[in-house]
Amino acid sequence: MPFRYTLRQLEYFVAVGKAGSISAASEVLNVSSPSISAAINQLEAEFGLDLFVREHARGLSLTKAGHKFLERTEFVLREVELLSTLAGDITGKVQGILSVGCLVTFAQIVLPGLRRGFEELYPDVRIEQRELNQADIFSQLRRAELDIALTYDLDIPADLKFLPLLDLPPYVVLYEGHPFAQRETLSISDLKDSPMVLLDLPYSSDYFLSFFRQADIKPNVAERTSDMSVMRSLVANGYGFSIANVRPLNNLSPDGKKLIFVPLTGDLRPMKFGLLKARIENETNTMAAFIDHCKTTVEAGNLPFLQTTSTS
Repeated sequence: MPFRYTLRQLEYFVAVGKAGSISAASEVLNVSSPSISAAINQLEAEFGLDLFVREHARGLSLTKAGHKFLERTEFVLREVELLSTLAGDITGKVQGILSVGCLVTFAQIVLPGLRRGFEELYPDVRIEQRELNQADIFSQLRRAELDIALTYDLDIPADLKFLPLLDLPPYVVLYEGHPFAQRETLSISDLKDSPMVLLDLPYSSDYFLSFFRQADIKPNVAERTSDMSVMRSLVANGYGFSIANVRPLNNLSPDGKKLIFVPLTGDLRPMKFGLLKARIENETNTMAAFIDHCKTTVEAGNLPFLQTTSTS
């Protein structure tokens, strides 16, 4: 029996499922609400299922069947888009979809610029970006939900391949009035009794705390947060120092207070910033082009977080 629905109707279904209403999906898709409503009705008639519960005050919510259909439909649409990537490999063109993950600690200052530069070079590529912690990056690469990710070399599993791009040594983040704010460098022993704001993310926190274990010092962890911006604001408001390997272009916390960045000295392993991917023999043309773009951008010094020295 031939299919009586189209890929466009499936796209409309996914948009409504994510937006929660036809009007919201209409704005996202720039398609009229009646057209989307008709597509949803036709899909429900074709499958003989109610995909949504209609609630006048709250819009549309997915039924149990609708949730299952949404998950599978997203997979189907992604596979369809990957046909374009396959065609590019056959013809030698760089095109199709590329799913790129990025470690959440530096995604806001790295990924948008890299993405824009790449898409300007290759307008036939559409990048899907995701901001994730290290554990989720590993998981999504293994499930092929990501093609490649920008991250650190933190406990990389043997089944994934890391391509190093840059070494980033650690530095101490301080508020302007901190007793150590005028120091040119600091060591772990200097921080022994000072309260610490720990950036508490999978694998990242272990890396920062390893400095103290190596020196046989117990850190005075006063605050924990998984958000880089919150960490900077806590430091700027005097809740303690923190340790990081990347920094924004300016010295202000999100709430406008000044931060001081002092290099951390000693026999400390720097973070290696790079690309992580599955161990596959044949890369797509699109992935190979993205890897080359990242290497070229780093070599040209065009990533904003490459400032690792103290400025006051």
